[in-house]
Amino acid sequence: MMPSIAIVGAGPSGCYTAQALGKALPEARIDIIDRLPVPYGLIRYGVAPDHQGTKAVTRQFERLFERSGVGFFGNVALGRDIALADLRAQYDAVVLATGLSQDRALGIEGEDLPGVIGAGRITRYWNDHPDSENDAIGLGRKAVIIGNGNVAIDLVRILAKVDGEFEGSDLGGHHLNGFRNASVESIDIIGRSPAGVAKFDPVMLRELAKLTDARIKVISAAGEGKVVEALAAIDGHDPQDAQKTITFRFGWTPARLTGEQQLQEAHFTATDGSGETLVLPCDSLLTAIGFAGSEDVPSPEASEDGFIEPGLYATGWFRRGPRGTIPENRADAQAVAARIAADLASVRSARPGRDGLAQLVPHATDYHGWQRIDAAERTDCPADRCRIKIRGRNQMLDLARQKGMQ
Repeated sequence: MMPSIAIVGAGPSGCYTAQALGKALPEARIDIIDRLPVPYGLIRYGVAPDHQGTKAVTRQFERLFERSGVGFFGNVALGRDIALADLRAQYDAVVLATGLSQDRALGIEGEDLPGVIGAGRITRYWNDHPDSENDAIGLGRKAVIIGNGNVAIDLVRILAKVDGEFEGSDLGGHHLNGFRNASVESIDIIGRSPAGVAKFDPVMLRELAKLTDARIKVISAAGEGKVVEALAAIDGHDPQDAQKTITFRFGWTPARLTGEQQLQEAHFTATDGSGETLVLPCDSLLTAIGFAGSEDVPSPEASEDGFIEPGLYATGWFRRGPRGTIPENRADAQAVAARIAADLASVRSARPGRDGLAQLVPHATDYHGWQRIDAAERTDCPADRCRIKIRGRNQMLDLARQKGMQ
């Protein structure tokens, strides 16, 4: 009997792993499990809504379910709906690809003040993640962003855009209304490192020069390299009648946040040891300094090829931490798939796999259910949007369980 493999997490790491396993073990029966009723995880809910080119990777993942026979079990949370031990009893191998969903803490005084928001939380909010269904995030007039990577640039770009610049995105109209009613006027982006070692993608930096309502200032961008060149290229961008100002600052470490009942000021110290300080008045502070794991599924001790113990593996950010872009997860997935293929080469399974899991989680949604949700989101959207996401989990479940579309 063919071996059976379960992958927990339907984001890019999980899908790339299923893709690699299909090539390494073409006879295997593979299922992807996710706590949400829909697949694609970070791609759907983490990539900025105006970067549809990045989200387009889902088209290749569609082939997993539509042509390669990979099963999808949505609305199934590990630990809530099924214990890891019970899942492992159904499959010859289980791969944990749940990613990292918690915003890393700054570890400074005042970070629990209202107005301090992690990048993961606000990105899920803008992407209408069902866990954010009841969120209401206000940013005020003055925003500070801490971070020197691409997530920070995503935040800057979304905050600085105006209505017409979201054409072709999947940003909901309710978010645009929020931007109009409380438009951010100043955005300071702060990093500990010098500009020369910042982790920005130069292409994403240069994209900011297309903004029509934001002037850009770059302070102390010393150093060499493509990032410094890109910063120099956008420094001084100043559209006529621009209402917003973006300021890049380098070499500052957050020291404390202050305010009475609400964030009012962010305090920084210079990283060069000079003792110099910087105080920025702000209504909100967004942290884009990385992610940490969930207590529900602690990150394991895993080898370079994902092995934890016989029959259990890990891949993606869950294994190696929040490093690398979505395409870089492919190499990680291939290494894990090669290890699993070697371990299962001589296995003749007697485990129930998909049939056993279906009996344990009868409430699960399937890929046909996702197709119904997908069709509804694409149909019920304005002409200048590619889709408008369904925000409520119950509404998604109702659509997923309707019959008729296969």
